[in-house]
Amino acid sequence: MSRSAARIRVPATSANLGPAFDCAGLALTCHDVVEFAVADGGLSVEVRGIGAGELPADESHLVVRAFRAACAELGWTPAGLRVVAENAIPQGRGMGSSAAAVVAGVLGAWALCPDVAAIDDDAVLRLVTELEGHPDNVAACLLGGATLSWTTPGGARAERLEVDPGVRPVVLVPGTTLSTHVARGLLPATVPHADAAANAGRAALLAHALTRAPGLLLEATEDRLHQRQRGAAMPDSLALVDRLRAAGHAAVVSGAGPTVLVLATGEAEVEAVGRLAPPTWSVLPLAVDQRGAHVLDGAGEISSR
Repeated sequence: MSRSAARIRVPATSANLGPAFDCAGLALTCHDVVEFAVADGGLSVEVRGIGAGELPADESHLVVRAFRAACAELGWTPAGLRVVAENAIPQGRGMGSSAAAVVAGVLGAWALCPDVAAIDDDAVLRLVTELEGHPDNVAACLLGGATLSWTTPGGARAERLEVDPGVRPVVLVPGTTLSTHVARGLLPATVPHADAAANAGRAALLAHALTRAPGLLLEATEDRLHQRQRGAAMPDSLALVDRLRAAGHAAVVSGAGPTVLVLATGEAEVEAVGRLAPPTWSVLPLAVDQRGAHVLDGAGEISSR
């Protein structure tokens, strides 16, 4: 698999999906594409699209940090590196932009390393989870579809679910951002047993609803553990979730927020959701990204991992 350049396409993701806090994710058809090329020396980083002129263009760039971590794991160091990132995933809004950057960097190193015969998804998942801190977004970004993820003494693991083709994700994106670190800081140290039990039941139902019974998604996305507890940091998002759910739509906070995700089940519902969005928010009707992160060859054709 030796090559001197590689282009990696990584999808946006929405994590938690309501009750499945830190263990479920969904890949979405909004992508960053990152090109890596081995150079004779030095580092060149160019950012296009979202984050251009704002993100760092040195070793502190998250894609570069992930690439270097993967190189250390693989025992390989290129003489120099050129990175061109074409970003379309909204940043700081709960759509997995940092997970996408980490996955892109690690896959870029795996794709370019001359001593690697094939990309090992299990090894990549373990490393990207260590870098990101938890596996929900990175698992969905890497594997596509919906994923359930968990950690073991040996590292993170994940299973991919085939989402029912009737599920139509709609993402409602505000103009404001929210730090994941800040959002997590609002969570209580302990939760009532009844709330934990309720979320466990809804999380189990969520797997069934996503794959076989989309009509149950409204009930399956009920949450007691994290959304309302972080409401002080995103009151408009919580108000929108409440308004959408009162109208019968399976709405949740996307990841740490403030974006709102609706798991719609048809074109009529997609249009109805759009009408309920605040006028200053962006409405993005998307689809489930079934492929996940992958290497692009030539004119955009997909190569195997």
